[in-house]
Amino acid sequence: MWDYISSRLEAIGFSAWQHFSLVAQCLILAVVIAVVIAALVYRRPALASVANSVSAIGLTIPAFALVGLMIAPLGFGVTPAVVTVTFFAVLPVLRNAIVGLGGVDPALVESARGIGMSRMRTFVRVELPLAWPVILGGIRVSAQMIMGIAAVAAYVLGPGLGGFIFSGLSRLGGAGATESIVVGVVGVVLLALVLDLLLVGLGRLTTPRGIRV
Repeated sequence: MWDYISSRLEAIGFSAWQHFSLVAQCLILAVVIAVVIAALVYRRPALASVANSVSAIGLTIPAFALVGLMIAPLGFGVTPAVVTVTFFAVLPVLRNAIVGLGGVDPALVESARGIGMSRMRTFVRVELPLAWPVILGGIRVSAQMIMGIAAVAAYVLGPGLGGFIFSGLSRLGGAGATESIVVGVVGVVLLALVLDLLLVGLGRLTTPRGIRV
C-alpha cells in the first residue's frame, strides 16, 4: 500500500484537490439556489409543500442512474459531474432552508418592518441570520452526501478520487487494484471529515452570538 501511494503521491494529491474543489463549488452553488427557492416559497404553504416533496423524491433517485442519464445531453467530463452533484446538494439544504425560514418568529419580522426596514433588508438582516443554524445543518448533511456522489461522477470522467475507485474495480484481482480502491475510498472519507470541520468553523464565525447553541 505504501509503495502504491508513494509512487502516485502527486496524482493522488491532485485528484483529492479536484474532488474537494468540485464538492465545495457545487455546494456553494447549491446553497445559493436552495436559499433563493426557499425565500420564494416558505411563506406559501402549498409551494413549500411541493418543494419539500420534490426534495424528498429527489433523494430517492440513485446517483449512478442520474449520472448515466446526464451522458446523453451533456456528454462526458466536468459538466455532467457538476450538474449531478449540485442537484443532490440542493435537496437537503432546500428542506432545511424552508424549515429554518418558516420557524422565524413573525413578531420579529413585523418589528423589523415596523422600524422601516424593507422586505429584502428584513430577510437578509433578520430572517436569514435567525434561520442560518438550521440551514447550516442542511449544508453539513449535503456536504457529506455529495462527497460520495462526487466519486460516482467519475463514471462520466468527472474529476476527483472516484477515478481511483473505478479504476480499481475495473481490474479487480489485478496488481494494485485493491490499493487503488482503498486510496479512493479512504481519501473521500478524509475529505468529508475535513470539509465538515471547515463547516463547523464557518458556523462559529457566521452564526450570531445570541443564537449559538
